[in-house]
Amino acid sequence: MATESAPAQTGTALTKTQKRPGMAGKSVRDMILSLLAVMAAGFVIYYFIPHSGGSGVHPVEYQAALTSAQRAAPYQVLAPAGLPAGWNATAVEYDGADPQNSQWTLGFIDPAKQYVAVRQSNGPATAFLADATTNGVKQTPTSTVDGKVWSHYQGDRYRALVLETGKVTTVVTGTESFANLEKFAATLK
Repeated sequence: MATESAPAQTGTALTKTQKRPGMAGKSVRDMILSLLAVMAAGFVIYYFIPHSGGSGVHPVEYQAALTSAQRAAPYQVLAPAGLPAGWNATAVEYDGADPQNSQWTLGFIDPAKQYVAVRQSNGPATAFLADATTNGVKQTPTSTVDGKVWSHYQGDRYRALVLETGKVTTVVTGTESFANLEKFAATLK
């Protein structure tokens, strides 16, 4: 069997890539047509497919978190009892990673679509109050709820009632009036 070898190429020929005539114009035109098709589909989806029309409030179940926080916290964790219909819990959190600065938050949207929350901490009161009252400033008036005197704070966005007992700071905060915050504070057990 004889084998033939091909002559070795010592150089390579330079080739020039050539585009087909008119391709650049077609590419831009195709991109514009694709963009218009996507925009038309978005228009149809936005205007013709029904939206939920809901209030945007997403209620959460908080009983399990409350029970867990009440077992773990080094203080009495408070939550409202006997709220009338129309109150929806929207935020619940217990952070007990630092036993010297554990924090409890339980927030609601009330029937008037206002936010109301109870927040508690056994950590440094100054930092906790700045956060819980949205940099609130202590006001002169106070409120007495179930024999306990609560201080008034006015924050950037929220009003707050503050009760400091021993090492625990309790804040009832929200967009409601002080009178309605007092009614909420009265339900805390």
